[in-house]
Amino acid sequence: MTLPDTPATPRLSDIAAQAQVSEATVSRVLNGRAGVAARTRQRVLAALDVLGYERPVRLRRRSAGLVGLVIPELTNPIFPAFAQIIEQSLAGHGYTPVLCTQMPGGATEDELVEQLEERGVTGIVFLSGLHADSRADPARYARLASRGVPFVLINGYHPGIDAPFVSPDDAAAARMAVRHLAELGHERIGLAVGPARYVPSRRKAEGFAAALEESFGLSRGQAERRVRHTLFSVEGGHAAATALLDDQGCTGIVCGSDLMALGAVRAARQRGLEVPGALSVVGFDDSQLIAFTDPPLTTVRQPVQAMATAAVGALIEEIHDRARGRHTAPRHTEFVFQPELVVRGSTGPVRG
Repeated sequence: MTLPDTPATPRLSDIAAQAQVSEATVSRVLNGRAGVAARTRQRVLAALDVLGYERPVRLRRRSAGLVGLVIPELTNPIFPAFAQIIEQSLAGHGYTPVLCTQMPGGATEDELVEQLEERGVTGIVFLSGLHADSRADPARYARLASRGVPFVLINGYHPGIDAPFVSPDDAAAARMAVRHLAELGHERIGLAVGPARYVPSRRKAEGFAAALEESFGLSRGQAERRVRHTLFSVEGGHAAATALLDDQGCTGIVCGSDLMALGAVRAARQRGLEVPGALSVVGFDDSQLIAFTDPPLTTVRQPVQAMATAAVGALIEEIHDRARGRHTAPRHTEFVFQPELVVRGSTGPVRG
């Protein structure tokens, strides 16, 4: 099957419909005229891109600078989701994003930062990097700041790093997941989460323990026996769920990521257990395809759009302050965003 060619000359009506603006507004943007809000102008340009039209030369803006985005591997769909919104937001501010992905056997975070500095980046966004690892040396970020490179850190707070942080409320996420399962009648609830050295894992475990105490009066020691620290992966979720089923007889499992939750579902099915009939599973992230799994996954949604936008906004403010000579020290601030429970088909009332 062949697809029709896209017309070489943009049709105002098509662009206006895609951007949800008037044809007159599209005409003003295409002709470079004043009187159009920056956000509206960006919508028109995005419509051109979506429809496959090449932007007129006069509309091609000169980049305000390069901004590095250092993220973990892309196999977990939550990381590409963050990357896409961060890149869109940076582009809206006139900056060109440079994506740097870590992978086993590849460049380390320090090596990627060195390469970005060699290219003269204006700033760096770190997503789930070494700042989230309580065993990592935070001095690397102090050295980066001393070299005059602004940066912002997402998912993982460290009190020894002077920089803006953006995080979801991991403890609240675990509490709302436990409360949801408790309302369905579950009492034997476990937590499958990543390695304890990572700040998000530790915060989720703290919220989980607090929720078990509030709902069932369990002590911290009793709650800790229901926590399994493993890898943030399908295989990690499978291993943790197997242990929680064997050792604790859990009927509900809260997971530290959607991939771990899918592993927990797989572990249950290998035992002949129905989900949610015999085991209810709650994930975390709510990446794009999770609503279409079998069963559709109940999860705690990470507010990716708000977090990514806030991170870029904080970085741009740091960059502008430095450019104006106002910047004396990085802002040590953590912006914490509330997650949202999304109930779907992987949780149900406890049996018996």
